[in-house]
Amino acid sequence: MSVEEEVAQRLAAVRERIERACVRAGRPASAVTLVAVSKLQPMDRVRAAIAAGQRDFGESYAQHLRDRATALASVDALRWHAIGPLQSNKAKYVARSATLFHALESAATGRELGKRRDPAAPPLRCLIEVNVADEASKHGVASDRAATLLEEARCIERIEVVGLMCMPPWSEDAERARPHFARLRELAERLGLTELSMGTTPDYEVAIEEGATLVRVGTAIFGDRPPEIPA
Repeated sequence: MSVEEEVAQRLAAVRERIERACVRAGRPASAVTLVAVSKLQPMDRVRAAIAAGQRDFGESYAQHLRDRATALASVDALRWHAIGPLQSNKAKYVARSATLFHALESAATGRELGKRRDPAAPPLRCLIEVNVADEASKHGVASDRAATLLEEARCIERIEVVGLMCMPPWSEDAERARPHFARLRELAERLGLTELSMGTTPDYEVAIEEGATLVRVGTAIFGDRPPEIPA
């Protein structure tokens, strides 16, 4: 089987599972955006996903996002999602190339993004990353800090906070993530935000049942990726 055929089959299977999860939740499939996490994946696999109709891609490293957005600039309607934590000295890459930033965790980062966003471009849409389980090893703000960060971000020009993102504790049992997804949805409702980026390859169906509007799926589409390398 060719790379193109393999990626197309995997992508179709993920889309089918998304549709089934939406049916269970009583939601239209159009309510959920599939973000194909292309982090560290070979470019031939990314191009195969594009050929199969995928248009939203997620990158964790700012320079990689910049490089891939540049390399694929001729492809119509691609949307690049910056899904990893961001160092302030790399904010320019995200500000110039991303459609949506999933990992806002400080007003300082928001100001760096706004400063570097092209004034002629639409504001950079951002999601506040929430550390739903208060894990010391995870990025994101505590749940009780999200409202404060939202108010601070609303004062920053050229960015717009539209929702929340979380990474619950990893588990082979997807149901263990459900309470965390539910808490993020409830927090978003209290804050008047509509976008929820939650759910990855092991648990995206549960995330959809709990209200996810964006799911970040990599391995199920592309297969295992190479070991991580420094950004």
